Amino acid sequence: MKQGPVAAILGLTLLSFPLMYLFLGTPLGETELNALKPLLWVLGASILLTFIVGELTRNNSQVDKIWSILPLVYAWIVTYYGDFSTRLVVMSILVTIWGLRLSINFGLKGAYQWKFWGGEEDYRWKYLRTQPEFQAKWKWSLFNFGFICGYQNLLIFLFTMPIMIALQFNSEPFGTLDLIFAILMFFFILYETIADIQQFRFQTAKHALLKQGLPLDEKYSKGFLDRGLWKYSRHPNYFAEQAIWFMFYGFSIAASGQWFNWSIAGSILLIALFLGSSNFSEHISASKYPEYKNYQKKVSRFIPFLK
Repeated sequence: MKQGPVAAILGLTLLSFPLMYLFLGTPLGETELNALKPLLWVLGASILLTFIVGELTRNNSQVDKIWSILPLVYAWIVTYYGDFSTRLVVMSILVTIWGLRLSINFGLKGAYQWKFWGGEEDYRWKYLRTQPEFQAKWKWSLFNFGFICGYQNLLIFLFTMPIMIALQFNSEPFGTLDLIFAILMFFFILYETIADIQQFRFQTAKHALLKQGLPLDEKYSKGFLDRGLWKYSRHPNYFAEQAIWFMFYGFSIAASGQWFNWSIAGSILLIALFLGSSNFSEHISASKYPEYKNYQKKVSRFIPFLK
């Protein structure tokens, strides 16, 4: 999928979001609006903080550092306003498990340091900054504010919003459908954990061999991982991440009885983000590893076994 169609999905979803809110589902009530106020303060502060720190340090992975933290903040604030009802607590606990796991995985890559503005920067930002269209500093700063900090922070906010629907229907008891979505969400968290562990072990072993000047055997000579879960999907971690937030959206269905409501916007935008991100990363991989194009032909991008 080319970047043009991806951008079109992003734009159309963002433009349609106000209409989805007006015509799909029940408008927010007083309790939900009260809960929304601190969420918007957190959203605004996180956009400004990540932009300012990124500009001052030239490390544009500041949003990455809080990607696994902000959903916890949003979820538990809403849960507080919902008097810690069963559904809201279950949703927040699952988000917390997801966030802790992702934070640990991100930390293993050297992203967190005592100097919070430091840490390893995403290689994609480094690569993108070298491109001709971003040589003018003001263009990169605009991209940093609009997409890296603004859009990504908004996306985090949006894919957490099914919990706001759950707050709207807080009087509805926790039921079988809630339990099904909870089990499925936990399953995909485990699935993503396994995928990340496999990738981490592969990259650690490969770079250890390279550092020692030892020859790479058949397992590592390709340069990329194509075993384990990565044998059935080129991005099993991305697949699981998208599935996790669709299962989270499922709680809004269980609470409201509405199979389609405005809070699905975040999940749709997340798909578009991962399509664009995987296009970008695969372009780099294909240029580095001769066998990667053959891997692309044989293995599904996201959903295992589906070509």
